[in-house]
Amino acid sequence: MSPYKSLILHELAKIEQEENVQILFACESGSRAWGFPSLDSDYDVRFVYVRPVEWYLSIDDRRDVIERPIHNMLDINGWDLRKALQLFRKSNPPLLEWLQSPISYMETYSIAEQLRSLSSFTYSPKSCMYHYLNMAKGNERDYLREEQVRVKKYFYVLRPILACEWLRKYDSTPPMEFAKLVETLIPQDSELYQVILELLARKREGEELDVEPRIPVIHTYVQEKLSHLESLAASLTHGRDATEELNTLFRSALHEVWSTPIRWNK
Repeated sequence: MSPYKSLILHELAKIEQEENVQILFACESGSRAWGFPSLDSDYDVRFVYVRPVEWYLSIDDRRDVIERPIHNMLDINGWDLRKALQLFRKSNPPLLEWLQSPISYMETYSIAEQLRSLSSFTYSPKSCMYHYLNMAKGNERDYLREEQVRVKKYFYVLRPILACEWLRKYDSTPPMEFAKLVETLIPQDSELYQVILELLARKREGEELDVEPRIPVIHTYVQEKLSHLESLAASLTHGRDATEELNTLFRSALHEVWSTPIRWNK
């Protein structure tokens, strides 16, 4: 086990003890999961947790996230299960990414696998497309409009565009790994493919990738795709309502974690 994984598991155990929660699953969600970390990239740890049954039986709204200050290259925060299920019902792309992250730190209960099995029924092409499209548009506006560009910011535009292309082509949740998106969606005999691979190699090797002149082939691709995807997104549909299935999953999760029979009136 790597030193950082040991540290991450130690911190997660501390959170369980300090917050009186059980963590259902935890994973990597940032550049390390995307496959283009720098040597000094943080570990972006995300998790879903559940509290004791009594916590949910309250007339007051309560804080449903746990966040820890970034420390020692660790950025750790998580969502309460009920919040996660509400977002899952809306086909929330970050949560869908967590569920398929290539770097898993812990998965101690069956809830994550149950959600994976439900994702194909609740998946909303429209919600996912607009999420990635708006991310791409915002990052393009913020980072790629000048003659000199912070080169690493290209990844923050290309990745959501390629996620949109995956949605368009395969009608399924896109993989987190940037290299898989590139290998699948960019013609390997193209100039664009070679330029992206070169940038990816430079970033992985820890090169600073500071401000450099614009790369025309990337800008041309970005503008073409943003225009096309904008018109496509409006024609897509939402997923089906899985509220009852998710209510059942929530109740069974409380039972599984706390080993207490729970009776609910429907």
